[in-house]
Amino acid sequence: MMLDRLGRPLRNLRLSVTDRCNLRCEYCMPEDDYVWLPREDVLHFEETSALVDVFLSLGVDKVRLTGGEPLLRRDVPSLVRLISSKPGLKDLALTTNGVLLADQVDALKAAGLRRVTVSLDTLRRDRFLALTRVDQLAAVHTGIAAAHRVYGRFKIDTVVIRGVNDDEVADLIEYGKSVDAEVRFIEYMDVGGASRWSPERVFSRREILDVLSRRYGSIESIAEPESSAPAERFALPDGTTFGIIASTTEPFCRTCDRSRLTADGMWYLCLYATRGVDLRDPLRRGAAMDEIKALIAGAWRDRTDRGAEERLALGDRRAFVPVQDLLRKDPHLEMHTRGG
Repeated sequence: MMLDRLGRPLRNLRLSVTDRCNLRCEYCMPEDDYVWLPREDVLHFEETSALVDVFLSLGVDKVRLTGGEPLLRRDVPSLVRLISSKPGLKDLALTTNGVLLADQVDALKAAGLRRVTVSLDTLRRDRFLALTRVDQLAAVHTGIAAAHRVYGRFKIDTVVIRGVNDDEVADLIEYGKSVDAEVRFIEYMDVGGASRWSPERVFSRREILDVLSRRYGSIESIAEPESSAPAERFALPDGTTFGIIASTTEPFCRTCDRSRLTADGMWYLCLYATRGVDLRDPLRRGAAMDEIKALIAGAWRDRTDRGAEERLALGDRRAFVPVQDLLRKDPHLEMHTRGG
């Protein structure tokens, strides 16, 4: 097992297949235009597959396909097929906004995708339009229905923002019940420079639990001692389960085993990192896999990243990257590029 300086294993890989998205959510991609990754820099599926082999050889056993919106990448099922049967891989999942899911979910399942998570922040069409600037809530519902048809149980991710959708927490639980999905509430995170994040807009884990307790009564925490998942899971009195990812107010950096590979081969050891490790260059110049393996292993062994903890310690003094400055020059600094 490959351990960093804090004893955290290299186990989970977030694999972004594109930096493009068909929504413009205010907490992720609020700008009208972005500097996109050059198409010639984006890894071919065979290159991505080769890098996954290296990560698996170092202990990674869980891979999640992300974006941007991963289903915008042409023929994602082909990549799933390349990865799904690799020895040592225990889980292959995908996170999507659901807009394109209905047309692709059967092919994804047939190719070997084991799990799907759909992002959904509101049940109201007017709010969906305001949050995303695209009137596609009906398409998301269709995608969710397709996910339920093909996978049965699945997950829904909801970013909770004060004054935006914090009054829908219980409604989303009820919606999750109706489609057999476990809802995971995510605290609003200050990732990237264009998110317009402010501490006043964070609706915390404690507040989410308070709202649900008033609606449903006593809530029990579900003990999962061997899990490194970012979500703390809970159960309502009727047995309904849900999760909360409290990265902003109660960071889990000390147990984080996640890293992120961008669509163009930059490897980030923390969601908050400002610098990554270039894996595309050695891959394309024909470096031996052992050389790339040593590069990854050395970087992980030296890893001390605790990005969320460090942001929390800064309080209201958290630093952001000016949109008109570095963000325009380096698209890797935004969450939609590194696959949050």
